[in-house]
Amino acid sequence: MPTEGKRQAVSKLTELIQASTISIATDFRGLDVPLLTELRQRLRDQGATYRVVKNRLALLAAQQAGVTEFPQLLSESTGIVFGQGDSQAIVKALNDFVQSSRSSLIIRNGLMDGAILSGQQLVVLASLPPKNELISKLMGQLQ
Repeated sequence: MPTEGKRQAVSKLTELIQASTISIATDFRGLDVPLLTELRQRLRDQGATYRVVKNRLALLAAQQAGVTEFPQLLSESTGIVFGQGDSQAIVKALNDFVQSSRSSLIIRNGLMDGAILSGQQLVVLASLPPKNELISKLMGQLQ
């Protein structure tokens, strides 16, 4: 019989999954509390949240949210970035944190617009210029 706390956790995860434009799965093993706090702050600045999830509860939340691809993100120790803003900026903030802190955080894969992206594809996305810069370059080319 599920406890009230687990029901609330599943409900909150369902809301996050439905509201997210991008979800990124990470392996957080070996990450200490100060680094985790710094990661959460950097992501919060970009309109994202970082949650350590229990895979079973996240699976239930994904089923309730109707996102069939989401279970592919869940394996082993899972921390998930739920982003509601600019996907590229969120991935860039996460990648910059991994590089600058030299932490053991591993970007496993992600879900964006119904498509599963590998960790390598997310790193490539992080290396792209911001959306506004790409638009301005395109406008310059058109003129």
